[in-house]
Amino acid sequence: MLFDRLKRFFIVLEGTEGDAPAAFSPGQAVSGRVVLELAAAVRLGALRLRAMGAARVHWTESRSAGSSTAYTQSYSDQVEFLSHRDTLVAPPDNGEVTVLQAGRHEFPFTFQLPETLATSFEGKHGSVRYWVKAKLHRPWLTVKKVKKEFTVIEPIDINTPALLAPQAGAKEKLARAWYCNRGQVSVTAKIDRKGYTPGEVIPIFAEIDNCTSRAVVPKAAIIQTQTFIARGTKKQKKSVVTSIVGDPIAAGKREVWHGRALKIPPVGPSILQCRVIQVEYSLKVCVDIPGTSKLLLELPLVIGTIPLHPFGSRTSSVSSQYSVNLDWLSTILEQPEAPPEYSEVVSSPEAEQSLAPPCRSELGGILEGPFFTYIQEFRFRPPPLYSEIDPNPPSDNIRPRCMTC
Repeated sequence: MLFDRLKRFFIVLEGTEGDAPAAFSPGQAVSGRVVLELAAAVRLGALRLRAMGAARVHWTESRSAGSSTAYTQSYSDQVEFLSHRDTLVAPPDNGEVTVLQAGRHEFPFTFQLPETLATSFEGKHGSVRYWVKAKLHRPWLTVKKVKKEFTVIEPIDINTPALLAPQAGAKEKLARAWYCNRGQVSVTAKIDRKGYTPGEVIPIFAEIDNCTSRAVVPKAAIIQTQTFIARGTKKQKKSVVTSIVGDPIAAGKREVWHGRALKIPPVGPSILQCRVIQVEYSLKVCVDIPGTSKLLLELPLVIGTIPLHPFGSRTSSVSSQYSVNLDWLSTILEQPEAPPEYSEVVSSPEAEQSLAPPCRSELGGILEGPFFTYIQEFRFRPPPLYSEIDPNPPSDNIRPRCMTC
């Protein structure tokens, strides 16, 4: 029997070892080989290969049509991303079969991935999977199949203007209990950008004002939202990726977060372009208010795969440490002020003091020296250099004019 002669039948993808899944990017070439290890000679009809990739969703919902009647509604849909077929060993035209001798036989293959693919994903109501399947056809015997899955990661570069833009928001809530007004709670929060990669730390800048008569507790968390879409209906599943809890804020007090760190654990990247499955992230800053519902402030996040470039990282770190609104900068650049008079700059002690960069305590650590120097040079042009030597001395050929003429 062939089952006794076929020792091993498996697929190997280039760049992998053992059973570890291979990872590829859209547009990349996938290469590998189908391996047959035979204990004796085997008659082979054909050896075919198929590569597949698809996103599939499925869930059921119970519905009631009356007091005693209930039925189950099923929702399912799929999107095919990849479909490639190849024949590694074709059956001869004369109807004969190919005979493989005992030993190890390898059949190489290669195919190109499409330029647009969704990231591999496993969820409660759906998945995005990619695999290679080989079928061994033999005369008078059942088809032998072997399957090898691989991972596709869609690149998301966070070094884009949309993902480098700061995210900010504000919200307030009136705390009530038994129709009594207990005061107001407000929160404002900001993060330096929208795009991050796993392993990075999100510095959170926030202010929480507690004008109620009870203590409140601030919290922050990264939320993952999985959305499954089928037949015009959506099914969502939300989960907390990571969270932090702040100290309680007493009644009538204010709490300020100066870059409170929230580290992103290893999570899958965002999936935003798939028709049936979407994976989104958000940063939620909430305040637990006793006796009433929570105050929630949500800021959108995108988890990418290409980390911040060194130049962008420096810009990000500066904005993380110095949270300030620079809207006033645009007005300076559009309408520059005229330079002061020379006498005002030289002789007036007050004018000299106004030209000196303000101390860090006055700015609250907002601006760095080089940045402020550039603004200062733009606002006030330096006066001309003072010299005792006349830059336009009189010529010797000119006869002195008589003062009595």
